[in-house]
Amino acid sequence: MSMKIFLRFIRKIVPNILLEKIQSIHSNFLSKWILHRGSHIRELSHKSAMVFSPHQDDETLGCGGTIALKREHGIPVTVVFLTDGGQGFVDLDSHAQGKIIQTRKQEAVTALEVLGVKESSIHFLDKPDGKLQFLAREERQKTIQQVTELLKIHQPGEVYVPHRQDCHKDHEATYKIVKEAIAQAKIESELLQYPIWLFWEAPLFLKLKLKDIASASRLKITSVRDKKHKAMSSYSSQLEILPPAFVNLFLRSDEIFFTE
Repeated sequence: MSMKIFLRFIRKIVPNILLEKIQSIHSNFLSKWILHRGSHIRELSHKSAMVFSPHQDDETLGCGGTIALKREHGIPVTVVFLTDGGQGFVDLDSHAQGKIIQTRKQEAVTALEVLGVKESSIHFLDKPDGKLQFLAREERQKTIQQVTELLKIHQPGEVYVPHRQDCHKDHEATYKIVKEAIAQAKIESELLQYPIWLFWEAPLFLKLKLKDIASASRLKITSVRDKKHKAMSSYSSQLEILPPAFVNLFLRSDEIFFTE
């Protein structure tokens, strides 16, 4: 049985409230295990960074503390949003969709300002939310080219992307697009993957194998944790619909990253 079929089966037979409780227990266990058993300590590097975020909030949830630490040390950080964030978790009519797009853009600017990133260092590629993996070939190549040009311009020492198996199609598509763009840009940059939905959605070892866990590292963000919390609170449109237990995963004093 494939993982997608397995997860679909579980969601059909388990009530939503119980499923959320199970996901909370599982994700807390897995993340704590990685933090305390399966990862090594990562020191803050002084390399410039480019953070690729599928939606407006992923960058703050996944690596907001890292962004804040780098900016406090005067290290350049550029953030690129691939989709317009127009769908979220519900189907919206065109008027409501346009409104949420603008709302989420403003939330992103506000959150990143808290973290120390100026608006001039934020790029919105405005691809359709929920359809990044379904882009027509020409549009996909255009997107890769846009990312390639940004990489060439900024020459980041580190590139941050969602985990390659992050249990969300836009997130996984972001990883693939950025990986291809790095190859085309021919730059030397460390690729760091941040988990968003991975711990919450994937049963243990169905996606995250022992060899993946062995590549995990953790960065201590205690000194900027309050700043990250404030940035997260800027995303009020998303906090209204995200499970509280899911949000709590990102309120810790460490951020987890994976390499290949």
